[in-house]
Amino acid sequence: MRNVWIICRKELYSYFVSPVAYLLLTMFGLIFGFFFWNAIAVFVVEGMEMQMRGQSFPMNLNEQIIRPLLQNVSVIGLFFIPMITMRLFAEEKRTGTIELLATSPIRDLEIIVGKWLAALILYSCMLLFTALNFAFLFKYGNPDWKPLVIGYLGLLLQAGALLAIGTFISTLTKNQIIAGAATFGVCLLLWVLEWVGGYETAAWARVLAYLSVITHFESFGRGVIDFKDTVFYITLIFLGLFFTARSMESLRWRS
Repeated sequence: MRNVWIICRKELYSYFVSPVAYLLLTMFGLIFGFFFWNAIAVFVVEGMEMQMRGQSFPMNLNEQIIRPLLQNVSVIGLFFIPMITMRLFAEEKRTGTIELLATSPIRDLEIIVGKWLAALILYSCMLLFTALNFAFLFKYGNPDWKPLVIGYLGLLLQAGALLAIGTFISTLTKNQIIAGAATFGVCLLLWVLEWVGGYETAAWARVLAYLSVITHFESFGRGVIDFKDTVFYITLIFLGLFFTARSMESLRWRS
């Protein structure tokens, strides 16, 4: 566990010693901030219009603001996760330090988990920026905090799964652009697989729809922890890290 933390700290330091982490945090915060204030504006305008027509306005902040915003965070993550993972191993291969890692006494699993954990911590910091907006909502409104916490748990599990996939892809090339583009393509594909279930009911279509990461986030977005959805994300994390370990093993043999 000590070696995992050493690798994690080293990776986090490389993020924050360069402009990468600050740029990602700033852009993520600004983009989500726009979504947040736009959602608030729509909510207020619709409420005023319904009051002017003499109609009652259902003040459900969780359903009308928080749940759609959590879906937006999930979409934003599709673009930022490849930027986080593309350098994890590709940069090591480009600079030649991958040989030092491959021949070091540190086990492959410790290296992989340390790098993946650093990426997950950075993404968690990005989620904290979104929490600042929700703090404003709690100050002036009265939403239920439990669905929000469960929604954040779902976002972390979903991000962990996609980060694990991105970590694996980063071991396949020394070009960060290729690693980032390939990760984005795979993440986007895992997102849109759900669309097949909208027009096809065959068994293969249901399987593809089930493999979509957004399908398993719906229960978290409603504030419900579904066991099968949790297992799906954990399984995807395990598979991503497992394939990364096999890729690292091949690098160790070639070193």
